[in-house]
Amino acid sequence: MIALDTNVVVRLLIDDHAAQHAAARSLLGSGERLLLTPTVLLESDWVLRDVYGLANRDIAAAFAALCATSNVEVANEEAVAEALRLSAAGVELADALHLAAATDARAKSLASFDRALARKAKRADARLPVTTP
Repeated sequence: MIALDTNVVVRLLIDDHAAQHAAARSLLGSGERLLLTPTVLLESDWVLRDVYGLANRDIAAAFAALCATSNVEVANEEAVAEALRLSAAGVELADALHLAAATDARAKSLASFDRALARKAKRADARLPVTTP
């Protein structure tokens, strides 16, 4: 199995460096088992939003498609799937990963001073409430 780094994930999704995009696509199509970790998704999200200006919904859709690729194995798959669902519904991926990981760990809530997160999580029907300490 080969673990993917952020720069490979970004090059899979953004074709602004032809040779690297082709190499990343070739790796994806090689049939080799590829590992995608939550930390790489998180960093890729930051790059795609901050450098390329993509919207949360578009990034979540691209990540969901990548995660569904037959030779891609996702670490913490259930938490990542929940985080991508929340992100597609408007929760920033970092916060969505926090919520999903806390849900997996059977927390009863996520304590945060971020009122916007609490509203977004509620609108996104997060399984874990965000509460103020």
